[in-house]
Amino acid sequence: MCFRTLRRFGLAACMIIAPAFAHAFDTDARAAYIFDQTTGTVLLDKNAQEPLPPASMSKLMTIYMAFEAVADGRLAIDELLPVSSHAASYGGSSMFLDTTDNVSVEDLLRGVIVVSGNDASVVLAEALSPDGSEAGFARLMTERARQLGMMNSTFVNASGWPVIGHRMSMEDLGILTNRLITDFPTFYPLFAETEFPFDGRVPSNSSNRNPVLTLGLGADGLKTGHTEEAGYGLVGSATQGDRRIIWVITGLDSREARREESVKIINWAFRQFAQTQVATAGSRIASADVWMGDAPMVGLTVAEDLSLLVPVLNQEDVIAEVVYNGPIEAPIAAGQQLGELVIKLDDLPEKRIPLIAENDVARGGFATRIRTAGLVLWQKFGPAIGAEAPEDA
Repeated sequence: MCFRTLRRFGLAACMIIAPAFAHAFDTDARAAYIFDQTTGTVLLDKNAQEPLPPASMSKLMTIYMAFEAVADGRLAIDELLPVSSHAASYGGSSMFLDTTDNVSVEDLLRGVIVVSGNDASVVLAEALSPDGSEAGFARLMTERARQLGMMNSTFVNASGWPVIGHRMSMEDLGILTNRLITDFPTFYPLFAETEFPFDGRVPSNSSNRNPVLTLGLGADGLKTGHTEEAGYGLVGSATQGDRRIIWVITGLDSREARREESVKIINWAFRQFAQTQVATAGSRIASADVWMGDAPMVGLTVAEDLSLLVPVLNQEDVIAEVVYNGPIEAPIAAGQQLGELVIKLDDLPEKRIPLIAENDVARGGFATRIRTAGLVLWQKFGPAIGAEAPEDA
């Protein structure tokens, strides 16, 4: 990249401008969120912050909290949990549990993930609830969601059973999916299981409903959802090569539409974009003006290697902008954040990367202060009286 530097007091920026590239993916979903996890790039955001009925996709929050409980020792994976009459009373997708059952945490997790058991979700919820109730666990779910940055989610139950007020946004489901993958790599392979017959009790209901798991496209999770109000939805993830994508869709009108839309998303995300190395850690991106320092400029660099996801056919079509408030007053410490590199790719949300000081810049001595005072005086009075600018103006 090359930059044209604009130097002035106040906001300073360096930029390159290139033409826009082809339009974003056109989805039939009511709301959608597509995220390239590898580069942290949001590829599509359609009504993604709108709180909507999530159906069984909200079971991912119950699963996340159960994974946390196993990881920190509050639940054992082989622990047997009783089935309450409330849990057994749930209809819809089910493990067909009854009140005589004591079921292992592992089987309950597989029952929620693979066969979408409403009853299994409630058994886990009651075990983790502060007061032993599903409602108490739902309140805990909402509180934990806020802590994870999911600000458009409110839970009323553990399963996504249709009820007024039970809502999640597609972006929140994307945030949650990212956490499930990164926080629990040992447990995550459960989402790729295609069958869970559970002692032969659910032979007609033992298949994973995720329609893309067996298509050879790299899909390895996560959860479908459907109610009359929500329509058909899917939280999915897939890997190809070194990249992983996450997608969330809802509001489709059939199982087939859900499958077709997911296949299109996978193909679009992997085939229309390529990962490109932009800068290595420590490489200078630009320079910033320094005020009252023993050097007039300081290099701006990135702390980590920087890769961008760019359109395959338009890899030069990028708008990049270095933004900082300058000149920056000394002293400056190496590694201190001084600005941001703002990357814009047409319809995609902009990406902001911190820029840090390449090196220390000490505060200048007496001679520096004299030169700076002269520069300030010239800027204030010199042009009006026709005085020549100082050499370093």
